[in-house]
Amino acid sequence: MAAALDEDEIDNDDYYSLLNVRREATQDELKASYRRLCMLYHPDKHRDPELKRQAEQLFNLVHQAYEVLSDPQSRAIYDVYGKRGLEVEGWEVVERKRTPAEIREEYERLQREREERRLQQRTNPKGTISVGIDATDLFDRYEEDYEEISGSDGGGAGGLPHIEINKMHISQSIEAPLTTSDTAILSGSLSTHNGNGGGNINLALRRVTSAKGWGEVEFGAGDTHGPLFGLKIFRNLTPRCFTTAHCGMQFSSRGIRPALTTMLARHLDKNTMGYLQWRWGTQSSMNTSIVRDTKSSHFTFAVQLGIPHTFIMMSYQYKFQDDDQTKIKGSVKSGFFGTVVEYGAETKISRHSVLGATVSVGVPQGVSLKIKLNRASQTYFFPIHLTDQLLPSAVFYATVGPLVFYLAIQRLVIRPYVRAQQEQELEKQRESSASDIAKKKQEAEAAVMLMQESVRRIIEAEESRMGLIILNAWYGKFVTDNSRKHERARVIDVTVPLQCLVKDSKLILTEASKAGLPGFYDPCVGEEKSLKMLYQFRGVMHQVLCGDTEALRIPKQSHRIDNDS
Repeated sequence: MAAALDEDEIDNDDYYSLLNVRREATQDELKASYRRLCMLYHPDKHRDPELKRQAEQLFNLVHQAYEVLSDPQSRAIYDVYGKRGLEVEGWEVVERKRTPAEIREEYERLQREREERRLQQRTNPKGTISVGIDATDLFDRYEEDYEEISGSDGGGAGGLPHIEINKMHISQSIEAPLTTSDTAILSGSLSTHNGNGGGNINLALRRVTSAKGWGEVEFGAGDTHGPLFGLKIFRNLTPRCFTTAHCGMQFSSRGIRPALTTMLARHLDKNTMGYLQWRWGTQSSMNTSIVRDTKSSHFTFAVQLGIPHTFIMMSYQYKFQDDDQTKIKGSVKSGFFGTVVEYGAETKISRHSVLGATVSVGVPQGVSLKIKLNRASQTYFFPIHLTDQLLPSAVFYATVGPLVFYLAIQRLVIRPYVRAQQEQELEKQRESSASDIAKKKQEAEAAVMLMQESVRRIIEAEESRMGLIILNAWYGKFVTDNSRKHERARVIDVTVPLQCLVKDSKLILTEASKAGLPGFYDPCVGEEKSLKMLYQFRGVMHQVLCGDTEALRIPKQSHRIDNDS
């Protein structure tokens, strides 16, 4: 339900960061921090009208933060949904004396009402476009004497190879939620192969009967097989086991063709599933498989007995832990049809796109290259048949060609495009938050002015005991990579705000974005930020660099700067 709040205006006030307390802070910790900030920002401490006005604004902001976090019910809502959660339509009628758990339940009920009003506007389109390409003329050329006879058609020794599209398949489906438990699914497909083709259209109605299962009724019609009626059921038998059953009847001029498929699945351990499937109909079979899926790999072993499809298959996929979610995979499948070995890779080329390529080598199938592009909910599939024989040249070009092409496109097209998109989105984010950041900057500058007298007293006290003195502190984006020296560092001076947080020769910052601390603001919206500090403790220089959301506690011996350096 929290996701629904993303559509609303984003609130940048972090009450925990403002009070500089942990998210698990006790009431005593909240009260101590609140009193400390009240003493700093109390309007009665300032005679200058402008300073008094600024102090009053900051004092009210601190008071609002403390008022929310000190109330268990309000804090429960804020922890889950943020400040906007306290302003949801209908919230004012909720009894405020309920427990945090009851408060959350009531809030989720209000959110469900909002979701139901939006159901009619939502669909989940999915589509697949598959284009089969026959490129066997690249490697399996006709004999020269035949080419001379038929040279007039452009397929001779000196002509270009003949490449054609011999099959195509297009399918599309949309989901239309009717209620919170009922969904209608409309799908259709068109196929053609060597000039012959057909299509069908299906309508399915799905109802979620309980947390344990759902049922689906399907109606279909096509120009090749006639009307279709089907029933599908899913049921959780135990927390570790579930089953599905699909019964269908197809009507044609040859009569009724019934089919039944059942599957039983069970969790063997945390990452392993076992499946047992039985199919009865025109092509009956029994299949059993084991699938193990972990963070770094995916393994499948399957055996099927049936007519005409009997085979044994094993596949393995390794997942790299990188930003592009790169995967390499390989499989071997052997049965009555022959043996097929496949290997390939896939990688993320943009936020919503995944590109993959697979080389298939088999007997008697030959060599094929399969290219697949997933773009959001759409799939584009291009199987390219290269040769009917096992030619080393075809295997080599099918392997090296896509790799070289991808590296070239990645460097010349994809990376510049993604970089431009990121810069464009960042610029939009800066423009949309410009007024808010300007306001935060004014509040931070006002807070620094109000801190001056307190900081002077703190420094005097710390100097008298050779305690903690913040010499210089900067917050924002630092450019440390030599290849990016053309970029300008965007940082702000936060020496005064940090010195103001020093107490008893200690400075403690919690695990929260430091942009919410008193006297801070975000100088580079949407970019990675750090805090760099040079401080003195017991007459010795120290230096530290920490991430935006990292907890920090100083002084520390590890921050000490050696005199030799």
